[in-house]
Amino acid sequence: MIEAIITGVVAIMVCMINNAFQQKRADQQHHTTIELIEYKLDQLTHKVELHNNAVVRLYEVEKKCEVYDEKFRVANHRIDDLEHDEKAGE
Repeated sequence: MIEAIITGVVAIMVCMINNAFQQKRADQQHHTTIELIEYKLDQLTHKVELHNNAVVRLYEVEKKCEVYDEKFRVANHRIDDLEHDEKAGE
């Protein structure tokens, strides 16, 4: 009877030690996974910021293009007026 109790106690102790090591390994793996997720999230955030900056810059370029298009239209209109006045003066 004593042998069975000793065997049971030893088996429980071995299970507890094994469980402690398993928990420690799971915690380390969890920590590594969290670090990897944070790294990937930072990289994705950086890419999104770059994309947003590109979109803002493109919007500014499009606004400038509209201004230049208007200037070209005005210049062409002035040239047409000058040509018309020159033809009318001949």
